[in-house]
Amino acid sequence: MRRVRSGTAGRGSAERTLTSVAAGAGYTDGDMDEGPREQSGAKSEPLPRLWHVTLSVSGAPASLPDVRRGLEQLAHDHPFLLTSRYADDHAEIRYWEEARDLHDAAAVALRLWGEHRQSAQLPPWEIVGLEVIDRDTYHQRVSEGYGPPPAAPVGVHPY
Repeated sequence: MRRVRSGTAGRGSAERTLTSVAAGAGYTDGDMDEGPREQSGAKSEPLPRLWHVTLSVSGAPASLPDVRRGLEQLAHDHPFLLTSRYADDHAEIRYWEEARDLHDAAAVALRLWGEHRQSAQLPPWEIVGLEVIDRDTYHQRVSEGYGPPPAAPVGVHPY
């Protein structure tokens, strides 16, 4: 039996429910419990946490050697890259990001492809998927057998 977080449908379901929650009066980003905080000072900032990021990109077909070379350069430029899988028209990049909260980790992930497109000579593909989960959720999924397997072997590999 698999547990499903409230507000989401199980895997394979044709429909998902999205819920919007209004912020209360006086809400600021610092009001949310986003994880451990530093102990010093009146208003402390959250300590950085590890987030597992899966970024999916897709576009017009490109030369496989060029895609591989670009992803290898991206891995060199972004040393926390764990693994990349690629085909001639899509790729998936998985890595760990250290960030204050999910918003920061997602913002970095959404800039990754565009900011490195020129330097790594990546194809002009668009981001078509993004998943950012905290470390505990990642390990829970793996232990329950329904999450992505640990990224091994590390590196750039064809699908």
